[in-house]
Amino acid sequence: MPRWEAGAEGRLARAAYELYFERGFDDVTVAEIAARAGLTKRTFFRHFADKREVLFSGSAAFQENVVAAVISAPDGVAPIDAVVAALEAEGTALTELGEGARQRQRLIEASLELQEREMIKMADLTTAISDGLERRGVLEATASFTAQAGVAVFKTAFERWVDRKGSVEFAPLVHEALDELRAAIRSNDADTPPGSAKLLRS
Repeated sequence: MPRWEAGAEGRLARAAYELYFERGFDDVTVAEIAARAGLTKRTFFRHFADKREVLFSGSAAFQENVVAAVISAPDGVAPIDAVVAALEAEGTALTELGEGARQRQRLIEASLELQEREMIKMADLTTAISDGLERRGVLEATASFTAQAGVAVFKTAFERWVDRKGSVEFAPLVHEALDELRAAIRSNDADTPPGSAKLLRS
């Protein structure tokens, strides 16, 4: 199970996860979450906008940490390497939650509503990374392409981690996905946006 802080927010998150794992996301109400936590619906809505946000409450911090790492990467680091290193670090922290992180992802995969919310979060992350690259002086078009590529690498690695069992290191899966992307770019340079092949081979 994920780790929770003490206090109302942590109690609500724990209760929500317990109920989601027991019955599935779609069959749980906010009232039931609050009751399981021994709190009120009003208290729930002071901490979460809706029951979906319990599963995505760490997204803002994840995004902030990734963007900060991209912006602060040493001079001379290729944009794609800065992005992948940042996502690898935050992804490693996420996967250290172990089976709880896998269970959370399976909840998302089982609900169209949650899949839609995850797509929005990933789109927001991609935009934020692109903005961070622009702050490093990367051209807008290149920053956008690189952010999309980096997030695709992260998603591929995370999906593979979820499909594995037991303790699996996340970093090798990231490098595996990045190598596959670079190989695809090398084999199809003519179809890539100007400058992208060079970025991914750096």
